Amino acid sequence: MEISGVTVRFGGVVALDGVDLSVPAGRVMGVIGPNGAGKTTLFNVVCGFVRPEAGTVRWKGRVLRSHRPHQVAELGIARTLQGLGLFPELTVLENVLVGATTQARTGLLSAFLALPRADHEEQTQRERAMERLEAFGIAELADRPVHAVDHGSRKRTVLARALLNRPELLLLDEPAAGLSAREISELAEILPELAISIVLVEHHMDFVMSVCQDVVVLDFGREIARGTPDEIRSNPAVIAAYLGGETGPDA
Repeated sequence: MEISGVTVRFGGVVALDGVDLSVPAGRVMGVIGPNGAGKTTLFNVVCGFVRPEAGTVRWKGRVLRSHRPHQVAELGIARTLQGLGLFPELTVLENVLVGATTQARTGLLSAFLALPRADHEEQTQRERAMERLEAFGIAELADRPVHAVDHGSRKRTVLARALLNRPELLLLDEPAAGLSAREISELAEILPELAISIVLVEHHMDFVMSVCQDVVVLDFGREIARGTPDEIRSNPAVIAAYLGGETGPDA
């Protein structure tokens, strides 16, 4: 994915100011910055929720114009939200299966009539969903209502749903929020093993520095630094604008 010169204004507020971002294949990139820096707005531009005033978003060389969120999913881009976005009365498995809709090839009429093709596709989706739950270590929770499982398991459910369609690019909005130290450590081990391009927005600096190969820092909608985690740790502009001299979880 290539983002070039993206500018977004909300009234008199500049949310993004000429931001460039290139996401290499198979790498994990962090986008960090203080609250209001434009991180989530950047994700919203990529996903078609916000139209930039200027600049372009390219996916595999194709310029994305007037694209909608469901079209982005069909292109192979998945996203998680700051909020979990789960359906509390549905089971863990059913919540994961919600993510299968973008790949469903069977028409509504076939599904309604319970034709063989619809049954086969549903079974295939359920098997794939169970594989994802097993990979995240929560297969035994598949039949429980999602409101009855702990926060860490809900986070894993969100990730399993995002990965169900086998995306090539995964956008993670604060994936470590609300997790215990052990759960954050487990997540840091899982993400590199996915072997896909990942961009994550996160406030937990220890997590960012441990899992990302590249880090971009935004402040007031502008890029103020980019580099490896070690380079970002020692960057004076980053320390002044965001880290406050620390890289711990409270920074």
